Amino acid sequence: MSTSYEKIQLQAMVPQTLLGKRLDQALAEMFPDYSRSRIKDWILADQVSVDGQIVNKPREKLLGEELIEIDASIEVQERHSAQNIDLNIVYEDEHILVINKPTNLVVHPGAGNANGTILNALLNHVPDIGSVPRAGIVHRLDKDTTGLMVVAKTIPAQTHLVEKLQAREISREYEAVVYGNLIAGGSIDEPIGRHPTKRTNMAVVQSGKPALTHYRVKQKFRAHTHLRLKLASGRTHQIRVHMAHLRHPLVGDQAYGGRPRLPKAASDIMIETIRGFKRQALHAIQLELEHPITGEWMSFKAPLPDDFVNLLAVLKEDTALNPDDLV
Repeated sequence: MSTSYEKIQLQAMVPQTLLGKRLDQALAEMFPDYSRSRIKDWILADQVSVDGQIVNKPREKLLGEELIEIDASIEVQERHSAQNIDLNIVYEDEHILVINKPTNLVVHPGAGNANGTILNALLNHVPDIGSVPRAGIVHRLDKDTTGLMVVAKTIPAQTHLVEKLQAREISREYEAVVYGNLIAGGSIDEPIGRHPTKRTNMAVVQSGKPALTHYRVKQKFRAHTHLRLKLASGRTHQIRVHMAHLRHPLVGDQAYGGRPRLPKAASDIMIETIRGFKRQALHAIQLELEHPITGEWMSFKAPLPDDFVNLLAVLKEDTALNPDDLV
C-alpha cells in the first residue's frame, strides 16, 4: 500500500463573534468545509498556529482577532485501484454524485471483495475522489440491496453530507417485500448491535445502538406484504434486522429470512419465484437531501428493478387466484 498526502493551507482572522470560544469550536465555525474531529486532529498534531505560535490544546480559549494559520495534510491512501465499472448515474455535478446501485455489487472493498466494488468504479470515474475519505462514500447499501446512494466528490461536500446524515436531515426511503401479513403501518424502535453468536450478523440487542424504522403498507398479498419504509437512523442491516425481529423477514434474505416460506396451494411459478429470489427484496427508492454547497433541496427516485417488479406481479397473480385467503 502506498500513501500520499494532500496539503491543506488555511488562514483567517478570528471574528469578535467567537470571543471566548474554544479553539476547536471556533475553527469548526471558521472553516466549515472540514469536520470538527479533523480540525481537532490538526490541533493535536501541532498543525495550527495562533498569532504565529503553535497551539496544540483544542480547549484553548480565544479572545477574537487572532490570526489563525493551518498548515496540515490529509492522508490519501492508494491501496484501491481504479476500475472501469459502469455506474448508473442518476445525477452528477462538480460536488456530488447520485447513483442507482444494482444488485450483486459491493460498495466498499473488504475481505473477499478486494476489487470490483463501487469504490473502485468511483476512483475510475472521478480520479480526484481518492483525496476524499472513503472515496466520498457517505452511506452504504448492502451488496444485494439496490437503489440510490449519494457520493461526495469533494471534502467540503462530504463534511456537509455526513453532518446532515448524522442529524437525520437526509431522507432515505425504501420498498421491500416481506413474508406474512401486516395489516397496518407502524414504527420499530429497537436497538441494533452485533449478534451475540453469529458475528457476521446484526440483531436487536439491548446493548446496541438506537435504531428507528418507520413503515407503511403499500399492498397486501395473501401471504406477503409490500412495504414502504423510512430510516430515522442508519444502522448496519437495519431494515432487514428490524423486519426479522417483527417475524416478517424480507423475501430472499439469506442472512435473516430463514427458509423460503410458501403458502398453501402455491403455483409452480410462485414456488419458482420465491425459491429463486436469492437476494433480499429491498430497494432504496427515494433519496432527498440539501445540496451540500448550493443549499438546494433535491429529490431523487429510482424505479424498482426488474426482479422486484416480477416478484410483485407473481404475488399479485397468486392473490388473485386465492382471493379468499387475503386477510
